[in-house]
Amino acid sequence: MKKSYFLSDLHLGAPYFPDSREAEKRVVAFLDSIKQDAEAIYLLGDVLDYWYEYRYVVPRGFVRFFGKLAELSDSGVRIVWLIGNHDIWIFDYLPKELGIEVVDGSLTEEIHGKTFFMTHGDGVGKLPASFRFLRCLFRNKICQKAFAAIHPRWTIPFSYNWSRHRRKEGEARGLPDEKLLVNLKEYVLDYHKAHPNVDYYLFGHVHVLSRETVCDGCEMIVLGEWIRTFSYAIMGENGLELRKWG
Repeated sequence: MKKSYFLSDLHLGAPYFPDSREAEKRVVAFLDSIKQDAEAIYLLGDVLDYWYEYRYVVPRGFVRFFGKLAELSDSGVRIVWLIGNHDIWIFDYLPKELGIEVVDGSLTEEIHGKTFFMTHGDGVGKLPASFRFLRCLFRNKICQKAFAAIHPRWTIPFSYNWSRHRRKEGEARGLPDEKLLVNLKEYVLDYHKAHPNVDYYLFGHVHVLSRETVCDGCEMIVLGEWIRTFSYAIMGENGLELRKWG
């Protein structure tokens, strides 16, 4: 029986990895190990720590990772990429070049007889005003064009330094942030009232591996990350399982 895989928060290219290439190779090795039985792979955001597509050029790096995605896609594996708050600026290059589906927001699908609601998790529930402002700013077409007009020699180092700074802030307050988990749970409880058919709610973003029965038999799963945990979910004949790689 073919299986579906779910993972998030790879943060490839992040400046806080001791060795970014080894981090990429680890992900590629995992993808290679599942190529025989994978029917679909769902990437729930923050796959890349930073990515901005320009009209005629693409940033350097991620060759091994992109190559493996292309190989899997060409072999018939369905790949769905739900963008997060770090890989917002995926436009048409990756879908056309790699043959993947890119979703900005949430996705509800029936997988092996169960209904899944999937999203990165940064855009649901009660969000701080400052975070809502940044989300709107980053998705604004005028702001995107203005950002693209700045030479990448300035924007790329700035973005990676921003990511490093945000990571340090998170570690200082203690990761995972329990408020984020509470926010996701409250969102699920409210959303499920109008969508009682959902069996599994899958999120990333919080950087914690978690599985909890929330209501009416539905479960909330937070997929963890690939910085320290290397965790993922798999849906097959044995139902939904959480595992760690390596």
